[in-house]
Amino acid sequence: MEENETGQEAATLRSGFVALVGRPNAGKSTLLNACMGTRLAITSPVAQTTRRRLRAVVNTPTSQLVMVDTPGLHKPKDALGQELNKSALGALADVDVAAMLVDASKTVGTGDAWVAKHVDASRSWHLLVITKADLVSPERAAAQLEAASKLARFDDAVVVSASAGFNVDGFLDVVSAHLPEGPRWFPEDMDCDATDEDLVSEFIREKVLLNCREEVPHSVGVLVDDIDWCDDGHASISATILVERDGQKAIVIGHGGAMVKRIGTDARRDIERLFGHKVFLELKVQVKPQWRRDANVIRRLGYDSGE
Repeated sequence: MEENETGQEAATLRSGFVALVGRPNAGKSTLLNACMGTRLAITSPVAQTTRRRLRAVVNTPTSQLVMVDTPGLHKPKDALGQELNKSALGALADVDVAAMLVDASKTVGTGDAWVAKHVDASRSWHLLVITKADLVSPERAAAQLEAASKLARFDDAVVVSASAGFNVDGFLDVVSAHLPEGPRWFPEDMDCDATDEDLVSEFIREKVLLNCREEVPHSVGVLVDDIDWCDDGHASISATILVERDGQKAIVIGHGGAMVKRIGTDARRDIERLFGHKVFLELKVQVKPQWRRDANVIRRLGYDSGE
């Protein structure tokens, strides 16, 4: 231990990287947001909502956790799906803690076993996290914990409900205790490593997912064309929503432009909260056939694994 400015012994600082991995909709982004105390990662009921590997910084008096939110691991159907899996699995390669999330309300299955196999192969400390405990009885959560514990070699386990705020601090305490001693890797006023363009595009895409169901969500990508800070302090943003078919474009635009206006209004609220300034948001909708199979478009959108 080192002495602080008052001459008293200061607690040892622990810092490191924590990967949140699991099947789609396991609650990874919701848990990250709960740990941060604010919305950084987008969430929706749609599988594969997360497409970017987001690093968020959680600071406590005695630790700094760099939490890596990853895309849900799934059986890929296109080039985009392959890149998302590479991104998620790549996060396991160089972290101190691998936290595997399992939804308490869904039966443990072969998909969870596949994820657990990769967690088991990682050299990090392994934590099993049973999520969404508020949706099930304590007996069901306990049974899920027992079933999931058999999938891999886990060093510890916790049960949480991020949406209800149950045991989030317990999760942070367990993870912090197993980080190595070290410095704060990021400034204390830094909350994530995403650019403004990345966060804006994700908030826009989230609103498309929440407002346009059925065939649209998985075919949507968002490209921020420009962010211009004006003299009066507000931001003027232009962005393009990509879809794969004309019918999807019609759905996103809506009758008389009503849907795209709603998407823009909802996204603007989150962006203004993020920036702390007024925002003018202009949205266009463009058809790009089969863009999820186009490596160049995937790269432009920032959805590639970075390999």
